[in-house]
Amino acid sequence: MSQKHTFILGIESSCDDTSAAVLKNETILSNIIATQDIHKMYGGVVPELASRAHMQNIVPVVDQAIKLAGITLDQIDAIAFTKGPGLLGSLVVGTSFAKSFSLALDIPMIDVNHMHGHVLAHFIDDEGKDKPQFPFLCLTVSGGHTQIVLVKDYLKMEVIGTTIDDAAGEAFDKSAKILGFEYPGGPLIDKYAQLGDANKFEFSKPRIDGYNFSFSGLKTSILYFIQKQQKLNPTFIEDNLADICASIQKAIIDILFIKLIKASSELNIKQIAIAGGVSANSGLRTELIRVGEELNWKTFIPKFEFCTDNAGMIAITGKFMFDKKLFADQSISASARLKIV
Repeated sequence: MSQKHTFILGIESSCDDTSAAVLKNETILSNIIATQDIHKMYGGVVPELASRAHMQNIVPVVDQAIKLAGITLDQIDAIAFTKGPGLLGSLVVGTSFAKSFSLALDIPMIDVNHMHGHVLAHFIDDEGKDKPQFPFLCLTVSGGHTQIVLVKDYLKMEVIGTTIDDAAGEAFDKSAKILGFEYPGGPLIDKYAQLGDANKFEFSKPRIDGYNFSFSGLKTSILYFIQKQQKLNPTFIEDNLADICASIQKAIIDILFIKLIKASSELNIKQIAIAGGVSANSGLRTELIRVGEELNWKTFIPKFEFCTDNAGMIAITGKFMFDKKLFADQSISASARLKIV
């Protein structure tokens, strides 16, 4: 008797990317992402424009995902969508679509925590690639979040460290803005950092208790440093761009790893993963491998397509919830400030 396959349609619309994915068991068949370039001219995401773009993009993106997966509508067992956290207007578009889709096909819908999705992206099947063993620590870093998550099971997680002010991704983007880069500037810092001397310039690092992070002081330190140097040399940024970027990137990564190493040591956990948009950063990935070899960690780095916001991670989380019949009903609503519980 042939085994029944489970097909999950995933929807992600928490910020400025509209994404749809089709998952077969734990394998991604399609993962379509429509990005919104309009925000570049404003230097950041404009919530009203983001939600309008989601309304334009969601139907064609879902249609494309289903066609690329090579399945029919009647094969879909459930629709998983991002409930939060994120921009409320953007989340409402995905939630409303999921409700309509669920009603039209008479299939269950599953409300997924966006941050769970980032962590569980590590469990998408990928050509025999190892998956983390429980318990493990996941450093989840993005434009809006910086967390150390103790992952005890697929759906049992605890945030043991978080930022008390700004996120690591925001520190990258704000630093990039100081340097005159267009939004999003984080990837440009990464690009130039690869050509520079990371020890050329020193920036202040915060002293925060426990496993929590702080990046606001670092941003201020970078701003004052650049302003002071430009008074002495108006072309300071242009003359030292690669070294500045490398030094900024090193400072951010150092702050992250001080706490990650502390958590690993005190909790005696050697299975260490990274997730979120900033996990695409080459310096962070390289440092994880280096520190992992030094401290005998088993490290897990997601594929680039599963680092940034994508529906593949929502679909895989939906699959684990589907197995436990954790379904939502039509009264469900989006939540901009949803926490890992």
